[in-house]
Amino acid sequence: MDVPYWGIRMLSVDSLAHHWSFAIYICGVVFICLFMLAIPVFMGGRSRGKAKTEPFESGIVSVGGARLRLSAKFYLIAMFFVIFDIEALFLYAWAVSVRESGWAGFIEALIFILVLLVGLIYIWRVGALDWSGSARRQLNK
Repeated sequence: MDVPYWGIRMLSVDSLAHHWSFAIYICGVVFICLFMLAIPVFMGGRSRGKAKTEPFESGIVSVGGARLRLSAKFYLIAMFFVIFDIEALFLYAWAVSVRESGWAGFIEALIFILVLLVGLIYIWRVGALDWSGSARRQLNK
């Protein structure tokens, strides 16, 4: 029964029931999140000591400072991995729908693979995959 009341549309019983169920769901999600955040406060250990506050990695006490200078190669290789890994995900989605896409989808996937191959050859020729830097030195000569 949608009757305007002071310019506000009244909600039907079904619509109101839908909104109440959504509100109960949201309240449940908030309660679960707050409960999971409160568990460590009540169940966590309270003892303090030198050994508890000292950082360690895999049971080994760290030596030296945490401010290490790493080569940008680590980040560059990680970015290349992420980029080419995401493309593999796109190809997997294409493989799932290969029958529906037909020859047009096959040609598009082939073009996609060729573009990836050209990109891989380019970063290989530039020397971005070379850890020693010898390829970069040869290009600069």
